[in-house]
Amino acid sequence: MALILEGFLARLSFGMVGFALPLYAVRLGLNLTEVGLLASINLAAALLFKPVMGRLADHYGLKRALVAALGLRSLVALLLMFAGTAWQLYAIRSMLGLSQALRDPPVNALVAETGGTKAVASAFAWYATAKSVAGSIGAAVAGVVLSISGSSFSLVFGLGFVLSVLPVYAVVRWVTEGIRPEPVAERAIADDHVAADATPPTPRIAAFVGLGFMVSGTAQMLRGLLPVLAIEYGGLSEAQAGLVYLVSAVAVLGAGPVFGWVSDTVSQRLVFMVRSVANTVSSIIFLIAPHAAGFAIAKTIDDLGKAAFRPAWGALMADAARLDPARRARTMGLMGMGEDAGELAGPVVAGFIWTTWGIPAVLGARVVLALGTEVYAALATRSLGGGTARVDNAVGTPDAPPDLDL
Repeated sequence: MALILEGFLARLSFGMVGFALPLYAVRLGLNLTEVGLLASINLAAALLFKPVMGRLADHYGLKRALVAALGLRSLVALLLMFAGTAWQLYAIRSMLGLSQALRDPPVNALVAETGGTKAVASAFAWYATAKSVAGSIGAAVAGVVLSISGSSFSLVFGLGFVLSVLPVYAVVRWVTEGIRPEPVAERAIADDHVAADATPPTPRIAAFVGLGFMVSGTAQMLRGLLPVLAIEYGGLSEAQAGLVYLVSAVAVLGAGPVFGWVSDTVSQRLVFMVRSVANTVSSIIFLIAPHAAGFAIAKTIDDLGKAAFRPAWGALMADAARLDPARRARTMGLMGMGEDAGELAGPVVAGFIWTTWGIPAVLGARVVLALGTEVYAALATRSLGGGTARVDNAVGTPDAPPDLDL
């Protein structure tokens, strides 16, 4: 519950910031390609530093690393209140990437630690649901605040800063970290599937990284650009665009836990597939129904896909990290690099296509890439064989880490 509260409060704050920032960038004169770059530059920084930050989290403690990351994130929101040039926005977003690199490995490890082995996907689902709902509420609040304040972006960023301080208190007060495990090489291992050095097998991790890149890249093509798309292409007001986020949040409120249960007990492959289907269908609706109702339906479908991806991906990261508990944050950081790389590439590619060929080309490309992602996922799981926990429903036990030889 403490981690869910942290996720909710942190995303509530940056749901507001994330909605307002691309609109503020356009107000400062940035073109759409530059806005796409702005939306992704934090991920470039996260991609660069995440493996190092994962090792630091393992060494100094998961809770300490999480508190430091949240403090740095609050500073980002504060600095945005005083940013008035493009280079300042890029610098502040880069700082956000550093905070993400420090935050993601320990928080994923803590969620996995509290979720156990048989319900880890459900644990990630509840955490992701809290973040998703809060992000949509934050976007809706930002849209309303911008409308009633005459587009006062400083006010939105200021409110975001105030809210960003609350997660720091929640973590310090209530989050507890289990005893840090000693390196696997220093203890006896009874399971035949785990080597003595407990280093996650590189080919398998590489396949997971590729899957994360493909799914995340396609899903996040419109990240940072959706408010601009809604206003410029759909003709929505700032308040209407913000309410689209709120409608989708309410519509998918219980979807995350449901997908988590399906991933834990039925099929992880099925849950992964929902993400690509959602990308395809939502892109088509964005294209053919550029109005408030159409955008609300498309955003809802898109959020359903996100609700499906997060628990399945989190469970896969937890299974891999369980092979070497002493370096679990490092392993999750490495796998998170694929996801971050996809998030980095998606908006930049989308911004370039939008500027060069227009909005229909962006949405058409997203459909094609979503279908290609599904083909890649099928080939990857087939080439790696069968037998992983959750992918084929062979759930590990606390004393026997699951076999990741897909």
